[in-house]
Amino acid sequence: MTEVRNLFRFQCDNTSMRYWPIRVFFCVCVAAGALLAQQALSLDKLLEFVKSSIAQKLPDKEVAAYLATVRVTSKLEDRVVEDMQGLGAGPKTIAALNRLVEQTAKLAMAAPKPPAPKYIEPPPPSAAEQKRVLAEVREYALNYTKTLPDFICLQLTRRSVDMRYEPGTLGSWTPADRIVEKLSYFDSHEKYEAITVNDTPMYGKTWENLGGSISRGEFGSLLRDVFEEGTAADFEWDHWGTLRKKLCYVFRYRISASRSHYSVDFERKQQAVPGYHGLVYVEKGSNVITRLTIEPEMPAGFPVQEIHQQIDYDHVEISGNKFLLPMYSQVQSRAGRFGSRNEIEFRKYQKYAADTSIKFDDVEEPPIPEDQKKEQPVKP
Repeated sequence: MTEVRNLFRFQCDNTSMRYWPIRVFFCVCVAAGALLAQQALSLDKLLEFVKSSIAQKLPDKEVAAYLATVRVTSKLEDRVVEDMQGLGAGPKTIAALNRLVEQTAKLAMAAPKPPAPKYIEPPPPSAAEQKRVLAEVREYALNYTKTLPDFICLQLTRRSVDMRYEPGTLGSWTPADRIVEKLSYFDSHEKYEAITVNDTPMYGKTWENLGGSISRGEFGSLLRDVFEEGTAADFEWDHWGTLRKKLCYVFRYRISASRSHYSVDFERKQQAVPGYHGLVYVEKGSNVITRLTIEPEMPAGFPVQEIHQQIDYDHVEISGNKFLLPMYSQVQSRAGRFGSRNEIEFRKYQKYAADTSIKFDDVEEPPIPEDQKKEQPVKP
């Protein structure tokens, strides 16, 4: 096409006027060829390109040059160009978009996107399947601690507070402190040793010296209590869920106060053993527990109310073997208007030995990503 244009330009400059009809004919052909060479883009694709060019910081001149070759298939409005300018599109890009506004002025608006298909949750598993899964999970939970190796790990607790916590809200949390502990699990018993609080050494002090809100029991006792015969928990189907991209059975449960072993201590002055309820997430296929939630039903008048606890389990490799161990836990509570939230991460699992040492040089690692903590809806 370039050679044809050059040849035509040469002829226009050197032929007499008596050949002007031929010149007009050639001009029409060249214009038609250029039009056919333009790339047709939907409005969505056009905007996707412009936003991507802004994000990638492509040269303004190159973006504008590309837009000059584009033919948009529906009307481009001024307000959309203003939006692109607000996002950071360069002046040449904006000028090219304004030309497209003029070119598409008589075109129809783009058809609205069809609504997303309405999500319909799959039917619950049959009563027989629920019974089978719960039986397998019960056996798993009651024998859970027997399957664990002796190990040590790093427990990192980030504590936050909300001085004016409003019940029923997400809260406005301010970091309070950061606790690093060495957790030893030996002969089915847990031992906690405080290492640092806000990077201040705490060697030789027990976790009781730390003060504030502390939780324990993530390594089996809470799990066992939910499923042991003595607590007589009532289980019912709740919903299907997705946790860390794995489909899960989700059962709700409840344990009465008369059979509960869940203890809440307030400043070592008051203690309550409330009933509680929550959810159990069971990974479909492997039938292992990947999340346990606990919501104690605190007695009226007790200083601590609205306790919400969540424990997430994941596969961890220790000495070449994989074990399902806590990876993350969160405990949130309220005492009057004072809100407290602990976010706990378990890291650097190692096989236990009397002389085992553990390095604490990576406690500055970023927190576990939010998408690994949040339940996702089941995809239709």
